[in-house]
Amino acid sequence: MTAITIRDVPDPALEALKLKAAQTGRSLQAYLLDLVTRDARTPTLADMMARLDRETRTELATSDILAAIDEGRERG
Repeated sequence: MTAITIRDVPDPALEALKLKAAQTGRSLQAYLLDLVTRDARTPTLADMMARLDRETRTELATSDILAAIDEGRERG
C-alpha cells in the first residue's frame, strides 16, 4: 500500500478529525483511511448520470406516454 501525507492541515480541522476518530473508537489513521476509501468508492455525479441514462432508456415517445395518461384518466 501507499502512504499519503497531507501537509498544512489547519489546526481546527485536525482537532475536529481527531475528535471524530475518538468518538468512533478509532485512531486518526484508521478514521481517515475509512473516510478516503469510502470517498474513492462513491461514484461521481457524472458516473451516476451516465448510469441513469443507460438504465432508463425507452422507445416510447412523450406523446405515447401522455396519451396513456389521458386514457387512464378517462377510465378512472
